[in-house]
Amino acid sequence: MEALLKDYLPILIFFGLAIGLVCAMLGGSYLVARQAPNSEKLSPFECGFAPFDDARGQFDVRFYLVAILFIIFDLEVAFLFPWAVALGDIGVFGFWSMMLFLGVLTVGFIYEWRKGALEWE
Repeated sequence: MEALLKDYLPILIFFGLAIGLVCAMLGGSYLVARQAPNSEKLSPFECGFAPFDDARGQFDVRFYLVAILFIIFDLEVAFLFPWAVALGDIGVFGFWSMMLFLGVLTVGFIYEWRKGALEWE
């Protein structure tokens, strides 16, 4: 039992220090910062202006298409750099698995293109 506690003691010390540091930073910012909220500061906003409609309203499908387009390119770039660095080590299987991945992303891109997500009118 004592050996088990000795193994977990650094973790408990780490959590104690983390909680203490969080409390110190929050308390310090509360003490140092000027606490003068006004109506402008407390008002809700979206993109710099007051909300004017219910948040549960329907959105244009182009917003979702742009989000899918961002995910396609974001994933492609995020996985392409490590793959290019390790290409010599992973061999032919790694090359063709990435070609399959890029093929799936290309199908998604073609879908976006045909739906007109690249054309804002």
